[in-house]
Amino acid sequence: MTDLIEQARAILRGNDRGGYTVPTHRLYPFQWNWDSAFVAMGWATFDEARGFTEVERLLEGQWDDGLVPQIVFHAPSDDYFPGPAVWGVDHTPPTSGITQPPVLASAVRHMLERSQDRAAAEARVAAIYPRLVAYHRWWPRARDPNGSGLVSTMHPWETGMDNSPAWDAALARVPATTITAVQRRDTTHVDATMRPRAEEYQRFIHLVDLFRDVHWQPEKMLAASPFRVADIGTNSILLRAERDLSVLAQRFGQMGDGGEIAARSERMQSAIEKLWDTQLGLFHSLDLIADSPIGVATSGGLLPLYADVANASRAAAMTAMLRRWAGQVRYLVPSTAPNDPRFDALRYWRGPVWAVVNWMIAEGAARAGQPGLAADLRSGTRDMIANGGFSEYFDPRDGGGIGGEDFSWTAAIYLLLG
Repeated sequence: MTDLIEQARAILRGNDRGGYTVPTHRLYPFQWNWDSAFVAMGWATFDEARGFTEVERLLEGQWDDGLVPQIVFHAPSDDYFPGPAVWGVDHTPPTSGITQPPVLASAVRHMLERSQDRAAAEARVAAIYPRLVAYHRWWPRARDPNGSGLVSTMHPWETGMDNSPAWDAALARVPATTITAVQRRDTTHVDATMRPRAEEYQRFIHLVDLFRDVHWQPEKMLAASPFRVADIGTNSILLRAERDLSVLAQRFGQMGDGGEIAARSERMQSAIEKLWDTQLGLFHSLDLIADSPIGVATSGGLLPLYADVANASRAAAMTAMLRRWAGQVRYLVPSTAPNDPRFDALRYWRGPVWAVVNWMIAEGAARAGQPGLAADLRSGTRDMIANGGFSEYFDPRDGGGIGGEDFSWTAAIYLLLG
């Protein structure tokens, strides 16, 4: 284990580009939002100051309206498409125009509470806290203006689970781009069988074209987008982050912050509880345009555990469902149910196991009275990394490492599981 810990630390150091960490060399040569939140926690296990620097560098990309973008393009690179020119965002440093699941406040609380140099950590958090508040205010204003309690995502990339089968029907409404020539770089670095398909990329870029044409104005994006879902993963992660922001507000907040955060959290809690799907044995997402539930069993449907939403009976039902999945694959948690006809053990979010998702589910399971599941997920994830390397994701059938190599957030999770 000691050797693997040193390898994990070496991967973070090797992917460090001067205060921010790229997910892996060449395949992802910039700073990604939710990657960096996990990576910051990994850094903090052996270099607390560097962990906070990771967050601060990400927040260099924050927009005036509070949005923390999906990608911050700190330095130019030809190894990734779409780059800053395709996004057309007027910001320094350049950024993408969409966001990702908001792990950031949770990461900051995690680092603060585990800090050895408490005074130094509190000084860093005091400066970061107002930026987190602005981001959390952005979500309901830009993505839930009617106050439903569920925020919408308008691009599969925003969910972090880009080509999940959960988005197939909604994405089918999106036409292929006719404006931007798609010049994929990812399939030159990784086998194409492990990546989203060409037709999905054509639709992904159409949405970028559409949003760029309305100058990334949230109300116009909501009105124009043919893809609009309430992703159970994003909403669960946001609710967890709201709970963590509430704790930070007690120490760093202004008068009224706590009440504001509590009101948002209560709305979200109520709305997410209604997404329980007895037939699936987990929670589902919603297609907000079709106004219908998305009845696809994915790992994202387990993330209400992480948000502390699931009551005891639902937590037990999800555990039982995972035990059934474990009878069909060797390693949990596959990103799509292994009995789903759309399951693909090698293709990105259509089947492979992701260490970051396992970590979140394990954290939630432990709090939800399922310590056995939490322990199994943690030990299984450690074993999977030990056998399959610090890969981007893993084949659930045998634990083989697939996707990018020397991957930062996988290294970070290993350090967190240490």
